[in-house]
Amino acid sequence: MNFPDEFKKPPLTLGDWIINLIISKIPLIGFIVLIVWAIDKSTEPNKANWAKSELIIRLIGFLIGVIIISIVGLSFFTHFSDQMDW
Repeated sequence: MNFPDEFKKPPLTLGDWIINLIISKIPLIGFIVLIVWAIDKSTEPNKANWAKSELIIRLIGFLIGVIIISIVGLSFFTHFSDQMDW
């Protein structure tokens, strides 16, 4: 049977996954590496899909953080602006 080349590659080992996780958790560098892994065509398909999902989860977390900080900041602003004598 003729399988595509992506099916002929051996799967990533446990050590490979541990290294991937450590690299992806480094601030800023990890984010850049995730983008490279997600868009590079030569990246192993499982790693590329994992990088894409990790980027999506980080984006969702960032947006939730911005929303929460905006709500808290707005509540402090409105609370303290009512207390001021302008």
